[in-house]
Amino acid sequence: MPYPQPTEQSVRVQTMEGNVTREEERAIRVCTMSDSGLSQRQVAQQLGISCSTVCRILRRFRETGSNHRRRGQGRPRATSAIDDRFLHLAVLRNRFQTGIQLRNRLREVRHVDISDSTVRRRLNQYGLRARRPAIGPLLTREHRGARLRFSREYGLWTVAQWGNVLFTDESRFTLHGPDGRERVWRRAGERFAASTVASRVPFGGGSVMVWAGVCLQARTELHIVNGGTLTGVRYAEDILQQYVVPFAPFIGVSFRLLHDNARPHTAQAVQQYLNHVGIRTLPIPARSPDMNPLEHVWDVLGRCVRARDHAPTTLRELEEALTVEWDNIPQETIDRIISSMPTRLEDIRRARGGVTHY
Repeated sequence: MPYPQPTEQSVRVQTMEGNVTREEERAIRVCTMSDSGLSQRQVAQQLGISCSTVCRILRRFRETGSNHRRRGQGRPRATSAIDDRFLHLAVLRNRFQTGIQLRNRLREVRHVDISDSTVRRRLNQYGLRARRPAIGPLLTREHRGARLRFSREYGLWTVAQWGNVLFTDESRFTLHGPDGRERVWRRAGERFAASTVASRVPFGGGSVMVWAGVCLQARTELHIVNGGTLTGVRYAEDILQQYVVPFAPFIGVSFRLLHDNARPHTAQAVQQYLNHVGIRTLPIPARSPDMNPLEHVWDVLGRCVRARDHAPTTLRELEEALTVEWDNIPQETIDRIISSMPTRLEDIRRARGGVTHY
């Protein structure tokens, strides 16, 4: 049978004199539950604290008639409310400041000397904790403006209209490159044990560059880019002529080609070839990988290769694995990713051209 809990009204009545700390609020709840007839053990079970804590709180209330800590108890607080607010506002102005930088700033301005661990505890009270930042492209004001204009111009396109676009891109896959999802099971003190250290091979042990294109209900073959750097001439002859031009009739007169602003794509030879064959492009702004759904398809392809029973050990095996897994990706997965284009542009408009979670 659950024990009666103190009501919020009873807690508010006892805290009308001002703001209370979490410790004082806990003391109020202990006294209220004890007055309702519960034993000290029952109070401790309900609040998840020890019986000795309950006994100490009740004894202090009987002796002082207050839920506040006795004056002089514990170590005096090293910062005042003004110092805490200074740290709070300082970190909101620059989220990448370290605890040591904030400590030095407080010492310089407020002449208060505290440790960086104290800085972190003060910020934790405001709900601020140090986390790994999200990674995104470096966007200048011009980049943000271009992204915002593009999202406004094409934001009203339907999924059917985006189905007329062939999304193309290149990507590079390595044999032993980390994907950021690697984890290790270890005990305390085993951080540098031989069995828990992830080994890194220079340059990922070799890499393979691939090209492909996707659209609703179809995709191109996966092209392995061999023989050195991909130039504008090679891009026109080996990719556009071999894959894009034969693919265009599948969509029809509304066909649009989308590729990024890489140098092989913007070369003069490529522009002349596209004009000659009558292929229209949909130029996306620079540094906008979130506008190309193929980036997420590459992630799916990489996961499929890593999930194979036998991981590739040579570049030849990696090429074969990429080709096989590319054909095995369900078309429904690709269509679902492409269907997110209206939502992507809406998020870009909300972010005023900034970085989105895509």
